[in-house]
Amino acid sequence: MRTRVTELFGIEYPIFAFSHCRDVVAAVSRAGGMGVLGALNFTPEELELELKWIDEHVGGKPYGVDVVMPAKYEGADAGDAQELVTKLQAMIPERHRQFVEDLLAKHGVEPSAEGADKILLGWTDVTARPQVEVAFRHPIALLASALGPPPADVVAEAHQRGIKVAGLASNARHARKQVEVGVDIIVAQGTEAGGHTGDVSTMVLIPEVVDAVGKDTIVLAAGGIGRGSQMAAGMALGADGVWTGSIWLTVDEADTPELAREKLLKATSRDTVRSRSWTGKPARLLRTAWTDAWESEESPGTLPMPMQFMLIADALRRIHRSGDGELVTFPVGQIVGSMNQIKPAAQVVYDLIEEFVDAIERLNKITEG
Repeated sequence: MRTRVTELFGIEYPIFAFSHCRDVVAAVSRAGGMGVLGALNFTPEELELELKWIDEHVGGKPYGVDVVMPAKYEGADAGDAQELVTKLQAMIPERHRQFVEDLLAKHGVEPSAEGADKILLGWTDVTARPQVEVAFRHPIALLASALGPPPADVVAEAHQRGIKVAGLASNARHARKQVEVGVDIIVAQGTEAGGHTGDVSTMVLIPEVVDAVGKDTIVLAAGGIGRGSQMAAGMALGADGVWTGSIWLTVDEADTPELAREKLLKATSRDTVRSRSWTGKPARLLRTAWTDAWESEESPGTLPMPMQFMLIADALRRIHRSGDGELVTFPVGQIVGSMNQIKPAAQVVYDLIEEFVDAIERLNKITEG
């Protein structure tokens, strides 16, 4: 296949695969797409090890790194990560802490004296910049910003290093802001997607973004894309390729927690909900007793990013260790209804392309007729 994005990166297929799992990233890149590692969960030291492993297992193929560098978040004026943690911890109301403990007790999740080892992930500028510095030490082809326009100085340094920059956008206004800071690729992500999303559907969003950024800017279609026919639809709407995420949660190589994987394989497309209960910003998650509780009358309401995740980090660890399936949730898009088989990542890539070709052939028959 040949599109602007395949020529830009020298890849065989215009399929970008976002994953927090290095094995998935490497497998997709080796199969002809481009794997993009989500850096959010890793300390700089851990990220260094992950990227070194990818360098050694990607077979010389290009890959990318995705970071979260929001312009606005609670405690943005803190000088360093430790100061930020101390400040934000003091701001979390006792009512919220008690609500979480009561919810866990209701489901038989035992208390723990251990505590979560990571309560402040790369949700902030002060925690994401060290991740960017690590990424720049490796031969990455793409740096993606998952939540808002990346800082202009980060974009400039990426370009100096020959690295392309992508930015996710959930509406046309956000897309224009991304272009203003110099990003090369806009990921137009519809509300069907997993994780942080807006409220505009993919079918409506893609042509709006294509029109908003102009023909010189590459656009990738994202949100609910997990089949070749959906890939064809996104490209028919003006995209040069697709950005996928949820479909890699259930591949052979994925490190998705087993309880979560089991629920994902059984879920339908109606079993997701946009909720602030994970990060404080709207994110599409698997609907479970956890998300329902935060929408109930007893809920104290969610906290702003990054305080919400700081509040629940230990609870999430305890839930997975307890084996309680009712509370287990996970960021996933509406395509989860089609994720009912475990396959190798490479097979998912090839299935997408085969279905894409079939869809194009069907359309060609219509025009020929």
